[in-house]
Amino acid sequence: MKMNKGFTLIELLVVVAIIGILASVVLASLNSARSKGADAAVKANMANVRAQAELYYDSVTGGNKYAASDFGATACTTATGMFADPVIAAAIVQVNTQSGSTASCSVGSSGQKWSMSVPALKGTGTWCVDNSGWVKAYNTVPTVGVCS
Repeated sequence: MKMNKGFTLIELLVVVAIIGILASVVLASLNSARSKGADAAVKANMANVRAQAELYYDSVTGGNKYAASDFGATACTTATGMFADPVIAAAIVQVNTQSGSTASCSVGSSGQKWSMSVPALKGTGTWCVDNSGWVKAYNTVPTVGVCS
């Protein structure tokens, strides 16, 4: 009788099953890491908007204001004042891209306060940044230029 060397069908199926289980565990971890990375990118770009807003506030002609007049929550890409500044607008585009949604901006107190929020990727609520230095999760979309 001639002996053939090789693997049986059962052995091959067991190996394929083990590889499949390991791949599913790795992919689950990878998706979590990808989501955390996107959240970190959103936060970093929102912090950049805050820094650029202060530069805009100091350099705007006609007085220290973030915008000429107040406006409630609106899409940042259509907002006026500091949100129309090219550097700030570019950071907002990055926030929109990373979050997969549209950031909301508002200005209050006669152009002296501003806020920007975007829905959080994980969980509920929004990530919010404003002129007072607030950069964290918030439960609703701010409408008067402040997160807190």
